[in-house]
Amino acid sequence: MQYDTIIIGAGAAGLFCAAHTGGRTLLIDHAKRPGEKIRISGGGRCNFTNMYCEPNNFLGENRHFHKSALSRYTQWDWVAKMDQAGIAWHEKMLGQLFCDEKATQIVDLLVKDAKSAGTEIWLGCGVQSVDHGPDGFSVDTDQGKVQARNLVIATGGKSIPKMGATGFAYDIARQFGHEVTETRPALVPFTFPDGRFAALSGLSLPVRIWNAQASFEEALLFTHRGLSGPAILQISSYWREGESVTIDLTGGQDLFSALRDQRQKEGRRNLTTELGRLLPAKLIDFLAPELGLSGNLADQSDARLREICDALANWSVTPSGSEGYRTAEVTLGGIATSGLDSKTMMSKHQTGLYFIGECVDVTGWLGGFNFQWAWASAHAAGKAIAAGAAR
Repeated sequence: MQYDTIIIGAGAAGLFCAAHTGGRTLLIDHAKRPGEKIRISGGGRCNFTNMYCEPNNFLGENRHFHKSALSRYTQWDWVAKMDQAGIAWHEKMLGQLFCDEKATQIVDLLVKDAKSAGTEIWLGCGVQSVDHGPDGFSVDTDQGKVQARNLVIATGGKSIPKMGATGFAYDIARQFGHEVTETRPALVPFTFPDGRFAALSGLSLPVRIWNAQASFEEALLFTHRGLSGPAILQISSYWREGESVTIDLTGGQDLFSALRDQRQKEGRRNLTTELGRLLPAKLIDFLAPELGLSGNLADQSDARLREICDALANWSVTPSGSEGYRTAEVTLGGIATSGLDSKTMMSKHQTGLYFIGECVDVTGWLGGFNFQWAWASAHAAGKAIAAGAAR
């Protein structure tokens, strides 16, 4: 069976690319349904892009590679597509855009567009091998061998293996002479030994979190296994095992002034009780032994109050690890961009071979940025394939 283009991976990038390639296109995925990550993202409403998407919201060895694709297919291009399709959306916070209703609306739109463009979709179909010869690419699948001039790899990274995620894209990349940068779980919760924060499980509060590489102001969530929430997921992309992170638990409050003023008015009040009025009381009780919180306000000198406030504003913790690919939203690292054309996403080693989406060494922050990379990289490859066919 001969096609113009074969796309392996019916996720966000693969589906969107299929609508732009032109010619006879085959889209293959081992899953029984397309767009599974889209379906589960954003609590089932899909955080499909971010209003403030810019190049500095992405990580990778080459911090400039992604600029081309993102500039040629922007968040506003995707928003216009949503509007044209009549899919209602809203901003939740920090520019994060979600569907008003279900994420399946986006999956349905992508499938409809792909089929309208003439794409044939094979689901529940595994791929055994990929080869290249004089007639182009040959792909051995559960449904037989297929051939095409162009091959697009859009199978994502290793995150969420229970949904079938594997290192397939990296294996294909290496087969054709590409380097693969170190891959790690990203946008992932931290774990700590012995259920350190189990007593605080479910408690959430706004914080600022940072290390030597980055800083974020988001919400932190204590869990039975450790620390989670947007703040933790964001900093996890910049964290390495053995490193500590610092957290400002004050939420930007001037705790020192508040405590000093209250000391003048009600000096006999208990220190932890007063701190519990400014921050979650459960948190203060938990930290009291660690920070040596005891006595009344009147017992605390200005120096001691500053010491306490500084400790709360610079709380340092060292995770024992992360929850790994099991819960990681994306994979950090991937196919080295040095081997790809930034304008077309085509391999510099093999004509007609393209890599798009999460499998490439471009990783976005939490908040819709990774979906925008999927749309932009898919659009770049699809348009390049269509332009090549037209020549």
